[in-house]
Amino acid sequence: MKIQERTGAGAGRSAAPAQPSVGDRLPTPPRERKPALAALAVLLILLGALGATTLVLRAGDRIEVVKVTSTIEAGESVKDSDVTSVMVAADDSIHYVKWSQLGSLKELQAKSTIYAGTVVIGDMFTGKSSLPSGKAAVGVALKEGQYPADIKPGDSVAVYNVDSSNSGSDKTGSSAGGTALVENAKVDKVAEDSDATVSTGNLSLTLLVDQSDAAAVARAASAGAVAIVHVPGNGN
Repeated sequence: MKIQERTGAGAGRSAAPAQPSVGDRLPTPPRERKPALAALAVLLILLGALGATTLVLRAGDRIEVVKVTSTIEAGESVKDSDVTSVMVAADDSIHYVKWSQLGSLKELQAKSTIYAGTVVIGDMFTGKSSLPSGKAAVGVALKEGQYPADIKPGDSVAVYNVDSSNSGSDKTGSSAGGTALVENAKVDKVAEDSDATVSTGNLSLTLLVDQSDAAAVARAASAGAVAIVHVPGNGN
């Protein structure tokens, strides 16, 4: 009887709770997806790749330009020995002188001193003066008989003051024919309207003379007392 009670008591004891098997675990909630963040990440990656590509392309867009190797003084023009070519990044905001434009650059003059090592830009140069160094251009209005009939640009001429009241010294040492103001001037231009000489006999010329003689020629021209004659070396 006691054995049965013990057995019954043992049978009535509560057993330890059984652990759930692996297959009986509670399901985990699904991970929340964020498509907006994913799209943003992809966009940033694409923008970064595009920016890198642009930088590479810009670095490869280079042009050949002129660089000064010898100092160019104001008023001087460049020579082949004064320059070399270098490659720089293209930039439309900078007026580089391209190496292919070197021929045109030689026709210009430096506005101010350009030092060796400078990559030149067009703003550093200006057009050459049409006057040779040390020369001046003087306009004269002549009447018929004060100039050779076949006068033309390029002719070498002597300029005389034919004012009878002139008391200036005669460079040639002769009083005949007036006072020689310039013994060798150059005819630069003949007025385009010189056809008027057919009816009036008047003619307008531009003469190139030494700067030291310009004032005397201008005074005589303003008094209508200038005459010119051909001298050896004219274009005839």
